[in-house]
Amino acid sequence: MLAQKVARSLTSRSASSPWMRFLNSSCSNGSSAAGSSSARAFSAKSDQWIPNCSMDTDVVHGGVTPNEETGAILTPVYMSTTFVQESVDKYLEKGYSYSRTNNPTVKMLEEKVAKIENGYDAICVSTGMAATASCINAFMNAGDHCVITNCSYGGTNRICREQFMRLGMEFDFVDFTDPATVEAAIKPNTKLIFSESPTNPTLTLADLDAISEIAKRHNVIHVCDSTFATPYVCRPMDHGADLTIQSLTKYYDGLNIGTGGALIARTPELYEKIKLVQNMHGNIMSPMTAFLMLQTMKTMGLRVRQQSSSAMKIATFLEGHPQVSRVVYPGLDSHPQKELADRQHRDGLHGGMLWFDVKGDPIKLMDSIKRPWTLCENLGASESIITACAVMTHANMLREDRLEVGITDGFIRISVGIEDPDDLIRGLDDALGQL
Repeated sequence: MLAQKVARSLTSRSASSPWMRFLNSSCSNGSSAAGSSSARAFSAKSDQWIPNCSMDTDVVHGGVTPNEETGAILTPVYMSTTFVQESVDKYLEKGYSYSRTNNPTVKMLEEKVAKIENGYDAICVSTGMAATASCINAFMNAGDHCVITNCSYGGTNRICREQFMRLGMEFDFVDFTDPATVEAAIKPNTKLIFSESPTNPTLTLADLDAISEIAKRHNVIHVCDSTFATPYVCRPMDHGADLTIQSLTKYYDGLNIGTGGALIARTPELYEKIKLVQNMHGNIMSPMTAFLMLQTMKTMGLRVRQQSSSAMKIATFLEGHPQVSRVVYPGLDSHPQKELADRQHRDGLHGGMLWFDVKGDPIKLMDSIKRPWTLCENLGASESIITACAVMTHANMLREDRLEVGITDGFIRISVGIEDPDDLIRGLDDALGQL
């Protein structure tokens, strides 16, 4: 009898079913939606908000209410594997049974990320690559085809070639700077269009409005990896995308503390599919990591604005340096897609990422640059990071593929932090002068 009841709960898709209750649980600080009246009873003012708050306000508060038992302003860390059920009939009534499926702390982060990205709901997982894998696993099967950008994060390129192709999926890696090229690559078995804007590391842009329109015309799902942009620079769902990928490790965390990823869905139907895959794969985030990211993301707007301003100043300096042959930053007039950048990016912000081609030995530059620059593999952090992509982040790409998309041997990627930009410029000038 119990087995039959559990089976029914896992197969039912009605809005009131236990399955949908944990899929659509809108719990803040561990309180179920049904129990939200008790939270409101804690303080009449704690749940009363002025309408139409800005992103800066939402990224701090994002629906969080004081804990109903203690009044704690922060979402508690629920380090609990399992959750006690009142009875079989009330199984999942509070939205939680087992932390692989749902955890109150992680759920709060998922809701906040979805709100900031203008989506319906989200899954938060262990890394950005976990979010990418979850997306492809949710929407593609053997024999299906994906049109994907020919310049993406190296890990995305590798998992498509080394794992998913081996499982019988097809991928065409094409130039996404021209929407017509994307449309021409669509086949009868195309199920997914995978864009990245700006791309890692070349900072090319995809016209998300045009590509989303193409996807809808062909009844294909459009997912965009928007890690470089952050929601402060561009929200793909504002431009018609069905799904957004974020490596939360980067700008959401911003402090080099934790790793995480998010896959945000536009609709309940898309969310149900990604949530099922997450639950089956056990692809989850630790409650402690979720708690930390709920705090670090509060300053994302402050950081991204400072990083964007500093990146523009550094890019302008590098354009005039004799040891630099090329500089690419979406805010520069020299960027080949400047018009699209200005149209698609929010509030005149173009992010903290840029790259340049050095005329001398890139390895010597890496080995000689002084602090505050940091030589490591990450981006989006408060610390400024410099990376030789050909031998570090994109070393797993085939050399011919790397060169085809413009990642030369002298390609230097910069992730601008929040330090004084003049100090960062002095550090670059010193290292470039030694070449």
